[in-house]
Amino acid sequence: MQDAVQAAISFVAGHPIVAICAGRTDSGVHALGQVIHFDTDAERTPRAWVLGANTKLAPTIALQWAGEVTFGFHARHKAVRRIYRYCILNRSERSALTRTRAAWIHRPLDSAAMYAAAQALVGEHDFSAFRSVECQSKTTIRLIERIEVRREGDYVWLEIAANAYLHHMVRNIVGTLLAVQREADPAAAMARVLEAGNRRFAGATAPAAGLYLWQVEYPPIYGIPAPGYAPLVPPTADGLD
Repeated sequence: MQDAVQAAISFVAGHPIVAICAGRTDSGVHALGQVIHFDTDAERTPRAWVLGANTKLAPTIALQWAGEVTFGFHARHKAVRRIYRYCILNRSERSALTRTRAAWIHRPLDSAAMYAAAQALVGEHDFSAFRSVECQSKTTIRLIERIEVRREGDYVWLEIAANAYLHHMVRNIVGTLLAVQREADPAAAMARVLEAGNRRFAGATAPAAGLYLWQVEYPPIYGIPAPGYAPLVPPTADGLD
């Protein structure tokens, strides 16, 4: 995605640009609230940046907003909070329409048990148990502000807000929640995984298809707007999915 966006913006700018992203996503992961910044001397209207770049982008990528920011802004380093959502289709039948937009878990899930277990992760902790072997972060300490789990019909949603994440951290947390929700005391089981600090005690990495970079938040001084969304996964219609 980054290369495609750089090429599209470079076309509008009339010179090569380097796009800096707020966060990287794995193949198959979605980003509704990605933020990038770039430096340029080209003078274009916000509308020209968006419409011009979108003409050069594939249908799977679309710019939504552009604007000038004050000197010193950095899409990655100035972010104060990143919010991810994970979507699970939880029913016995798979979906054709959401196969690349939600993880499909056919066995019944207890969203209340998943929520209780997730609360063991809230706060500042060492999240070594939830990092991938490819993770290159110099520290495994992260601050999770909140984790919500809720059911909406056949869908179970997880939302997590944190200052930063380790590689595969959200997907590994989801995979662990899927495992511990079957325990007699899900919260205690999750706490043991966290305390162990070892990846082999956590659950399997959840599929990429269900993960969304939902929003990146910055200090108000930068004027970065919150994204507006239509319903992500609408109720099924006439059983066609």
